Amino acid sequence: MNHSNHVKSTAITAESIADSSVVASDAVARYALGLGDDALVLAHRLGEWITNAPELEEDVALGNIGLDLLGHARSLLTYAGTAWDRSEDDLAYFRDESEFRSRQLFELPNGDFAQTIARQLVSSTYFVELYRALSLSRDATLAAIAAKAFKEVSYHLDHSTQWLQRLGLGTEYSRERMQSGLTVVWPFVAELFSADPAADALDAVGFDGIAVGVESLRPAFDALVPRLIVAAGLTVPELPAARGGGRVGIHSEALGPMLAEMQVLARAHPGATW
Repeated sequence: MNHSNHVKSTAITAESIADSSVVASDAVARYALGLGDDALVLAHRLGEWITNAPELEEDVALGNIGLDLLGHARSLLTYAGTAWDRSEDDLAYFRDESEFRSRQLFELPNGDFAQTIARQLVSSTYFVELYRALSLSRDATLAAIAAKAFKEVSYHLDHSTQWLQRLGLGTEYSRERMQSGLTVVWPFVAELFSADPAADALDAVGFDGIAVGVESLRPAFDALVPRLIVAAGLTVPELPAARGGGRVGIHSEALGPMLAEMQVLARAHPGATW
């Protein structure tokens, strides 16, 4: 691929997708929907830290990470919506809990700051490997979205790694809180690398090379995250996996209240602009 063309392609946004004639097939749209839901739900969770982070700089940092994820969500949901003549807002605000396809990790309540950092460490590592692989997708739109997102989530991983070290190697209390955060988050790791029915459906209809087989991403995750945890003076949890099921609409009790808060204004005033 010509480098200059590649750089241009990574500038894709929700607006550029909406303004173009590109239309996703139903099968591709269902795959993009799950990816978009992951980013949207986590973006909202991080937004909950605004004015609540332990220091002003973290208000800004977590807010910016959330905005990056929101940008990923907008592009992915806009692309998915082209298959069904639905906008990003339609998909974000006017679907019920069982229609969301986000993995359960992303809907976890923030807990304390250490728990959020634990979730972000796992999430960012997953996103780095996912978008690295997806940037090679045969679907040009997904590849362009992923190439842009990859650059941003690489920063997100660096941010969470620094906080992991700061908390793990800090005081006895900060180390205790960081270990506790990892314990809460760890059961949800396995679902990230479990099969995605929408990705499997693409392969089944001959659209191979479009989706990423997330099972293939686990070795890279296992090579990095446990090493980072141990280097921070912490212990890798050994816990049974949570039941999972986010990709088929099975969620924890945390998602419903979160969606109610996220969607209330749009549902109270449908079609409103300001």
